Amino acid sequence: MKNFAYAAKLTPDRKAGGFVVTFRDIPEAITQGEDAADALSQGGDCLEEAIAGRIRMAEAIPRPSRPRKAEHCIQLSALMAAKTALYLAMKESGLTNVQLAKQLKCDEKEIRRLIDPRHKSKIERIEAALEVLGKRLVVGYRAA
Repeated sequence: MKNFAYAAKLTPDRKAGGFVVTFRDIPEAITQGEDAADALSQGGDCLEEAIAGRIRMAEAIPRPSRPRKAEHCIQLSALMAAKTALYLAMKESGLTNVQLAKQLKCDEKEIRRLIDPRHKSKIERIEAALEVLGKRLVVGYRAA
């Protein structure tokens, strides 16, 4: 089972104050916050934008590393995690948008929208696409 909780390091910014947030697995994702809570919130937004950029550029999305001592886990939102799972499942299967659309009996544009990080897709359609690819979307929760 793949999850999308990435390890984030908060480093105090001695000059400007607050914290700088970095991700080992997603080096382009760097942000900051005024305090730890703000830094973690900004980190979530930054992580989503970095993953969205990788999807738009058809780049690899690394598996999250286990957090080290003093690192925090930042999770993608449920919709972004579902879109990322579909993107990865399609890459893994080798199916094109057109091929998946044929199997789902829909237009290829719908597949593009299902993967598009900016589009507010219905989770049910992402689940259906994942099922065609032999995958199942699993949602869980844990203490904050």
